Amino acid sequence: MPLVEPSLLEILACPACHATLREDADANELVCTSDTCGLAYPVRDDIPVLLVDEARRPR
Repeated sequence: MPLVEPSLLEILACPACHATLREDADANELVCTSDTCGLAYPVRDDIPVLLVDEARRPR
């Protein structure tokens, strides 16, 4: 089951760099697809938390 509706995922963008997002269902996150950014935003109670302060930094 997808974390968010596919139609919603199409319009969501990374708040930090405006790149597209992809789902990481195993981590329950939406991950920025930019090579330079790569922030991972949590999905809590089926709601994406698209706040840079809540994002996990890439390693």
